[in-house]
Amino acid sequence: MAEHPTADVITSRENRWVKLFRAGLRGTGPSGDEAIAVEGPKLIEDALRHGLEAEAVLVSDSGERHLENILRAASDSESGIARSRVLRTTDKIFESASGTEAPQGVAALFRQPTWDFEEILGPSESEAENSEAGVAALVLVIAGVQDPGNVGTILRSAEAFGATGVVATRETADPWSPKALRASAGSALRLPLLRGMSVPILLTQLRVSKIKIIAAGSAASKELNADGESAPDLREPVAIFIGNEGAGLTHEVESAADAHISIPTSAAVESLNAGIAASIILYEAARQRKDHHA
Repeated sequence: MAEHPTADVITSRENRWVKLFRAGLRGTGPSGDEAIAVEGPKLIEDALRHGLEAEAVLVSDSGERHLENILRAASDSESGIARSRVLRTTDKIFESASGTEAPQGVAALFRQPTWDFEEILGPSESEAENSEAGVAALVLVIAGVQDPGNVGTILRSAEAFGATGVVATRETADPWSPKALRASAGSALRLPLLRGMSVPILLTQLRVSKIKIIAAGSAASKELNADGESAPDLREPVAIFIGNEGAGLTHEVESAADAHISIPTSAAVESLNAGIAASIILYEAARQRKDHHA
């Protein structure tokens, strides 16, 4: 491993940096402009390679083996990491701040990436039509999903199946919470993402942008059949709303929807997990779009 500048080892749980890492790694997501706390070498390296700016990196004795690759990833990025912000500590202190049962000894605080509404939509409809590889807006709206694991799963599937962006409403578990970040395998840091939007404002913006609103739920009027014939046309610019695990979507969203979609299941199964349902519908959108371009 390459030599690094010597640094004082943090040995107090009351150190201000340790407190910041503990709050981030054990919290429910950043408030205001607070940093995003990321734990584990793979997620940190990936975030750096995708342009996120690290405010600080905390490394324990056992995590030292990961530091060279992290610094290499940082050197390939525009922002890098100031050596003065590479903070070393003991395994015991790191464990006191970690949010996982088996800490890997490295964590980082990243500045929040910023996205505007147009970036969530991807290329405009005219740009999509005029581009061979152009894709119409495919927005996934997480509207009231409370479990951060489900939120992370939805984000991972959204990236995997070509969503142009994701919106998480105010009632939704924070996509940048530690649990959601881990479940998303980093997708939450790569996808264009808007957090904490109010539903009325979102619906208005979608209307103005001429994005078709699709409501997903068990009480839908149309079903996603195996052949897709009765499913809504997901090749056009759409925003697909996934609701709360128990209550589903609000009456406001149901009433505003241009179309509804549900997944037929065995009568013995009342409903699907929100993450699984979103993944199936996103796959259907990807299938329709692939067949359209074939």
